[in-house]
Amino acid sequence: MRPVGVLGGMGPEATVHFMGRVLKAVDAKDDSDHVPLLVDQNPQVPSRIAALLNGGGEDPGPVLNEMARRLAAAGARALVMPCNTAHHYAPVVQGAVPIPFISMVELAAARAAELAPDGAIGLLGSPALEKIGVFDAPFAARGLRIVPLARPDAALHAIREIKAGGVTRNISASLNRQAEAQIEAGAQAICLCCTEFSLAAETISAPVPVFDALDLLVDATVRFAREGVLPPAQSANAENNLNREKEPT
Repeated sequence: MRPVGVLGGMGPEATVHFMGRVLKAVDAKDDSDHVPLLVDQNPQVPSRIAALLNGGGEDPGPVLNEMARRLAAAGARALVMPCNTAHHYAPVVQGAVPIPFISMVELAAARAAELAPDGAIGLLGSPALEKIGVFDAPFAARGLRIVPLARPDAALHAIREIKAGGVTRNISASLNRQAEAQIEAGAQAICLCCTEFSLAAETISAPVPVFDALDLLVDATVRFAREGVLPPAQSANAENNLNREKEPT
C-alpha cells in the first residue's frame, strides 16, 4: 500500500471530510486494509481568496511548496490537495518534489467530458476559479464550455459561512439557486468544485447530473494507494515521476 500525502487545511473541515470519504471508500476487513494518508493539516496557508480574488494577500505558493517537500520527505508516494482554488498553485507543488500530483481539476474535466461531450458545464465553486481560469484549459481541451456563476458574491458568502459555521438550510438553498441559474444558462451538468460545497453535496439536487470533484479525488487516491495507478487524466510528467519513484510494496 502506497502512502498518499495530503496538502490540507484549506479548509480544515474539508480536509477531514476528504479523509473520511477515503476511509468509507475502502471495503476494509482490518486496519491494514485502509489507505495510509500523510496529512499536513495547515490552516495557516495564506488565503487563496485574498491572493487571487482580492489581489492583495500573501502568496500561498511558498507554503504549499514547503508542505509538498515535507510530505515527500515523510514517505508520500503521491500528493493530493483537496482544495480546488489552490490548484492554481499546482505547478508549484509539482515542481517541488519528484512524485506525482493527482490533480482534482484534471479529474473533473475528464468526468465532465463523459457527462456532457462538447457541452456546457456549470462550475459551482469559488469566484476565484473563474477569475484566474483554473478549469479553463483542461475544459477547453475537451471542447467544453464553462457556465459561470450567476451570483459570484453569493457563492463567496456561502464559502465563508460554511467555513465559519457549517452548512445551513439557507446555504443549501443558495447553492441550489446557483445550480438552477446555471442550468437555465445551458449547463448540461454541474460540477461541485469547492470542497466547502462538498460538505453540502447531499442537499443539492438538479435535473442534470451533479458531480463532486472531491469524489473523483477520493477514488483516484484509493486506486493509487492500492494499485500504483494514476488516472488517465493526469499529465505525462506525473506518469514519468511515478515510474521514477516506483518501488516494490
